[in-house]
Amino acid sequence: TGDVIAAAVRAGCRRIVLGVGGSACTDGGAGMLTALGARLLDAAGRELPPGGAALSRLALLDLTGLSEVDIELASDVDNPLYGPRGAAAVYGPQKGASAADVEILDAALRHWASIAGPSFAERPGAGAAGGVGFAAMAVLGARMRPGIELLLDLLGFDAALAGASLVVTGEGSLDEQTLSGKAPAGVARAAAAQGIPCVAVSGRCALSARDLAAAGISAAYALTDLEPDPARCMAEAAPLLRRLARRVAADHVPNK
Repeated sequence: TGDVIAAAVRAGCRRIVLGVGGSACTDGGAGMLTALGARLLDAAGRELPPGGAALSRLALLDLTGLSEVDIELASDVDNPLYGPRGAAAVYGPQKGASAADVEILDAALRHWASIAGPSFAERPGAGAAGGVGFAAMAVLGARMRPGIELLLDLLGFDAALAGASLVVTGEGSLDEQTLSGKAPAGVARAAAAQGIPCVAVSGRCALSARDLAAAGISAAYALTDLEPDPARCMAEAAPLLRRLARRVAADHVPNK
């Protein structure tokens, strides 16, 4: 990420919108800062190796060589940097981290935050992309904006809702992450602001009716309701979606 930002700055970019969502690391954004000229040193003045666990040995963050850049963050999650909802605990296992790894990474991220910017660790989106959100806000002065909010503005979504009686949204899996700022929740909020009901279509749904209602989603329709085998759901997605569409229409579209 840092290499791409640095290349954009060299090419003359003055404003960068950085999407922070999935990533392959949990290093609190340290790798990004290193690519932009920062130096992370241990107590002996040696540069730290890459990786989140090494942050536990950080003694000095040298920003004298850091490139200046104006960044706006677009995030689809609102997780803090560390803790039960932090980058390591929530997203580390998805990247192969064991329970022991998560404890090590979470402790390292806490130490990293204590040096790089303690007041930013709990901000919504600090845990996005393995902690890139935190580093961008704490060190680069980036502004955070929900990714779905940015996209809906670019798409003119509010204007597109004029005259609509129902909004249909969805994603592969409706789960706890959906409630942390992902697209379906943002779409549902925009629909609710105009008094339009919103339903979701997904591959699977792990949310209760209460959770869905809290997110502004009045009903959810999952492929696994029709076919419990996920492999078959993916192989037969088109016909299953047509069946779900008929259910949505029957439940929400008045007969004429």
